[in-house]
Amino acid sequence: MKKFVHKRAMLLMMSGLLLAAGCSGNSGGGSGTSGGEGGETEGLTKIQVFKSHMGVGSIPDSSNPHVQYVAEHTGVEYELITPPPGSEPAEYINMMIASDDLPDIMRPIGGVEQTLIQQGGALPLDDLLPEHAPNVWNSIPEEAWDIVRSSSEDGKIYYVPKVFLIPERSPLIRQDWVEAVGHDMPETVDDYVELLKAFRDEDPNGNGKADELPTTGREFGRWMDHLFAIYGVAMWEGYPEWDVYDGEIQYAGITENMRAAIEFMRMLYEEKLLDNETFLNKGDVWQAKINNNLVGSWYHMPANVRDRLAAMRTQAPDAYIAAMPLPQAEGYEGFVTVKSMGEPEWMIPKAAEANAIASLKLLDFFYNPEHDEFGRYGIEGMHYEMGENGRKVILPPEDSRPLRLGMRNLTTAEDMELRIEETFPEEDWQMVKDMYEVVEQDAKRIAGDGLPASVYQGFPDIQSHKLFQETMTRIIIGERPIEAFDDYVAQWKASGGDTVTERVQEWYEKVK
Repeated sequence: MKKFVHKRAMLLMMSGLLLAAGCSGNSGGGSGTSGGEGGETEGLTKIQVFKSHMGVGSIPDSSNPHVQYVAEHTGVEYELITPPPGSEPAEYINMMIASDDLPDIMRPIGGVEQTLIQQGGALPLDDLLPEHAPNVWNSIPEEAWDIVRSSSEDGKIYYVPKVFLIPERSPLIRQDWVEAVGHDMPETVDDYVELLKAFRDEDPNGNGKADELPTTGREFGRWMDHLFAIYGVAMWEGYPEWDVYDGEIQYAGITENMRAAIEFMRMLYEEKLLDNETFLNKGDVWQAKINNNLVGSWYHMPANVRDRLAAMRTQAPDAYIAAMPLPQAEGYEGFVTVKSMGEPEWMIPKAAEANAIASLKLLDFFYNPEHDEFGRYGIEGMHYEMGENGRKVILPPEDSRPLRLGMRNLTTAEDMELRIEETFPEEDWQMVKDMYEVVEQDAKRIAGDGLPASVYQGFPDIQSHKLFQETMTRIIIGERPIEAFDDYVAQWKASGGDTVTERVQEWYEKVK
C-alpha cells in the first residue's frame, strides 16, 4: 500500500523545501492538473482532492453527472488529482510539495503527513471538524481521535484517520484444490506443509503440468503475511509492525517469533513449496499467477477477490476461495494483524487554509448517512444498473468508465456486508461472508495500531525496513545462514533501533 522514498538525498531536499511550501500563503487549489486557478467558479468552489492507487477507470471532469450531483448538494466541485500511471506516488507527492503546488485536501503517503506536521505545513482541524464536518467528527470513534492527537507534539488533530472495524486482510486458500488433493483444512504447521506438498505434486489445477505454486509472495517479502502470522509476527503487507512481546511493545522484526517464521519460510523455499520467484515478483506478476490458476495459498483482502475469482474460473469453473484458519505452530500464538484506527486518511495543507471549509464540506458529504447509497452506487448507467430483482448492481471497472468519487474510509461489519452484496454475484455472497467469519477468529488488533511515523525521525533506514528486508530475503533463499538473523538484530539496535524503541514505548504509555 504505502512505500517510502528511499533516496535520502531526495528526502532531505524535499523536507528543506517544505517549510516554505507550508507557509507560503498559497491558497491551495492551484494549477494542479487542471491548468486553472482554484477558488470560486460559477458559484462553486473547486476543490482539488489528491489520491493515489485509483485502479481501473477514467478521472471524471466537471461535466460528469457524479461531480455535478456532489456540487449541487455542497456547492463544491470535486476535482480529482492522481499520480500519472507508472509513477511512484510518494515521489509524486513530494514533488508537489517541493514545487509549492499543493492540493486542497490530500491522502498522505509514505509518512509525508509527519513531515508536514513537523514543518508547520499541516492545518490543525480540532476546531474546524466539529463545525464544518460534523458527520466526520461524530462517526469516528473518540479512541481514533486520541490516537491522531498522539501523533503530534502539540496534541492537535492534523488529519482524519482511516477506521476499519473488521479484519481487512486474510490468509486465503483454494478450497477446490484442498478437496482435489483429498486433504482437510490444515490444523497444524505440519498439516499445512503436507497440504502444500500435495499442491506441488498432485496437479490440483488439473492441467497435467507441474506448474502449481503452493504458496507465493512478492518482492521484499510483501504480501506473504500468512506465513509470518502463523508464528505470531505482527506484519502489515510485509512490513514488521509493533506489538507486545515479553511484556513490552517491540518491533516484530527482531523477535524470536520472526526468527522462527524466517526459518520456516527458508524450509518452504528449499522444498519449492514457496514460489522460488517470490522475491522477484512485481505486483502484476504476483497477481497474474493467482489469476491464472497457479497458486494454492496466498494473503490478501477478501473483499477484493471478485476479479481474481472471475479470472480463475475461465480455467477452473469450480474455483472456490476460502479463508484459511491459521495452522498452529507449537510454542507460538498465531494471529492475523489488524490495524483498525489511526492511519492517516485525509489532511489539509496549511497552504490550502483558504479553502479548508469547502474541503471539509466535501468530505462531510461522503460521511453523511443520507448520502450512503449515493456513495456506494454512484450514478445509474454509469456506475450501476438495476438487476432483475430490483437491486442495484455495481458495474465492473473499465478504463473508459468514470471512477466513483468517494472519500469515506470508515468500514463496519454492516458496511462490508453491503459491499459484498453490491459487488459480488449472489452465488458468491456466502463464500466471501464466510471468509470474514473465519479470519475474525484469528484477528488481533496490534498494540502499535496508529503509531505515528514521527518515531522514526532521524532514522530513515529503520523506517524503511531495508535492513530487515535484506536479511530476511537472503536467509530465506539460502544465501545466508539462519544465524545471520542474530547479527541483523544487533545491527538494527545499534543503528537506531534502540532509540526508536524508546520513542515507541513512550508513545504506547501515552495512548494505551
